[in-house]
Amino acid sequence: MKKIFLLLSFALSVAAAPWKMHIIDNTSRGADGVRLKDVNKDGLPDIATGWEEGGVIRIYLNPGPKKAKQPWPYTEVGKVKSPEDAVFADLDGDGEADVVSSCEGKTRTLYFHWAPVNDPQNEILPWRTAAVPATAGKQSWMFALPMQVDGGGIDLVLGSKGGGATIGWLQSPKNPRDIKAWKYHPWYQAGWIMSLIKHDMDGDGDLDVLASDRKSKTPGVLWLENPGAKAMQANPSLQWAVHRIGADGKEVMFITITKDNIIHAAVRPNLIYVLKQNSDPKKPWHAQIIDYPLEHFGTAKAACAADLDGDGQTEIAVSCEAANGAKSGVFYLKGKGTKWHAHDIGGPKGLKYDRIELLDLDGDGDLDLLTCEERDFNAVLWYENPHR
Repeated sequence: MKKIFLLLSFALSVAAAPWKMHIIDNTSRGADGVRLKDVNKDGLPDIATGWEEGGVIRIYLNPGPKKAKQPWPYTEVGKVKSPEDAVFADLDGDGEADVVSSCEGKTRTLYFHWAPVNDPQNEILPWRTAAVPATAGKQSWMFALPMQVDGGGIDLVLGSKGGGATIGWLQSPKNPRDIKAWKYHPWYQAGWIMSLIKHDMDGDGDLDVLASDRKSKTPGVLWLENPGAKAMQANPSLQWAVHRIGADGKEVMFITITKDNIIHAAVRPNLIYVLKQNSDPKKPWHAQIIDYPLEHFGTAKAACAADLDGDGQTEIAVSCEAANGAKSGVFYLKGKGTKWHAHDIGGPKGLKYDRIELLDLDGDGDLDLLTCEERDFNAVLWYENPHR
């Protein structure tokens, strides 16, 4: 089936007052990314964030709905230079969430931040940071995706940017604490990876890897097909088939995928691609393209879809970079067909936002927006949905 493009006109209606902002932390510089996991087993999602200019990795413990509007308590799990992202992963299978930080700049190394454990004297050891030799100085690492690739322990799918950039997997050894035994196997020659998502793209029961590449010779949205754990056990260097499914030749930023296999992609400078699967998931997907006016908003950085106002319809939350002057850096799109309206969330404050998580942080039944800002007021923050 041919790829179908539908460019939607934008009926401008910057509606309503911005949502109220709540600061989780603003005590370092260059907040870069929010990743979620319940690390203290209280049923609430906690946050991992790398502060790129500040050079610290922090985890934020969710204080619950009654205290969510206050600054959150945090633990500093490590200090590394130029962290681009930090993600939770139980690397050694001890039931405790460790943290993996991906570093670019001159550092170009992946780090493991091991969670505290009881030593033989029953004393709690501090967090410990270790560089992964297989990655040291090799690439400008952007993201790490925890995933079982060969059916053993927790492996990591990695993405990078710049010269020699790849998508590949970091193979966990029998003893994950033996950090020298981790091995990296590249799959795909990349340009600048912006998203790595594990998702069963072809319905065969195993998890594939969905990705966005913003700067390669063939940028766009693509996915890598999992050949199965047995095949990877037999040949750890086995290449995964690459399927390009949308936004070919475009500078694709962060993407998300819904449970019903709809991809929302932020595309610079001011486009949102909505990709829907055709009969064959390995062929280009149907593309609906929404543009928005740059005179009111920054350039597209991330897009995430959900019902934000409780009307049963899906809206698209968008975060931006280059939100200079009076431009908004966070908003959402509401509409259908050829008519879409922009509803401001963030107002003029903020220049460069990052990826988005939509979740109910204050317990009122609607979805709030969690993100971070890394250039103006430097913060991990969330916007309170006013619809309930």
